[in-house]
Amino acid sequence: MQQRAFQLQNGVLLPAIGFGTYKATDGNGKQAISDALETGYRYLDTASFYGNEGEIGEAVKESGIPREELFLASKVWKTEMGYEETKAAFAKTRERLQTDYLDLYLIHWPKKAPEDENWKVCLKETWLAMEELYEEGRIRAIGVSNFLPHHLEVILEDARIKPMVNQLELHVGYLQMAAVNYCREHDILVQAWSPLGRRRVLEEPVVLSFAEKYQVTPAQFLLGFLHQEGFSVIPKASARERMISNQQIFGFTLSEEDKYFLECLPQMGWSGEHPDL
Repeated sequence: MQQRAFQLQNGVLLPAIGFGTYKATDGNGKQAISDALETGYRYLDTASFYGNEGEIGEAVKESGIPREELFLASKVWKTEMGYEETKAAFAKTRERLQTDYLDLYLIHWPKKAPEDENWKVCLKETWLAMEELYEEGRIRAIGVSNFLPHHLEVILEDARIKPMVNQLELHVGYLQMAAVNYCREHDILVQAWSPLGRRRVLEEPVVLSFAEKYQVTPAQFLLGFLHQEGFSVIPKASARERMISNQQIFGFTLSEEDKYFLECLPQMGWSGEHPDL
């Protein structure tokens, strides 16, 4: 099913396509952000770790686009986890983005480090801070990133507010269906980061073949497949042409046979990043 926005469990509408800003400001400052806004993106995904919240805030301010037409998302980094630390990190993020509120705020990773034996306590404290920021109206929706079921279980044990979003590495050849199915059972929207497999998957023969079949670019095919699987996508691009092209994914529909085939492909294109390793 194709839709332009997904409704979260609290009623907030999250755009189906966002612009991923990781390394987007390297070398050219805020120009890529300005280009993304000019080419139609209204959902910008960033994180304190990306080091570009300031540039994004400036680009948004200069764009003249009303704040209520934008969807701004950021994330609290591993070293910022903890109750007081999360609140301090959020305040800095909000200041850099030059906004009174965020539309979405995520915990970037479940642990400060793989060997952290105290991660469950730290995670619970971090989530409590997220809940309070949400209840104060400073964030419209809260969630997590790179969380597998056993990480989500820790939050759900005593959370007042369930995570509304889980951002995972998802693309053809790496769909993490155990985590996806768990999220769906708990009404948590799954977003796909690295939906193009950091370009590793774009030149796979099977992808090129399907793109030709559906008469779209390989990137449009990969994004369209994920969208039709029910995932929000946040692709990156540096060229304006690709920024525009990546938004044009609503004009084709995969057959059920093709979707099943793609869901069962062997692993390919994984970034190598894992929350427990």
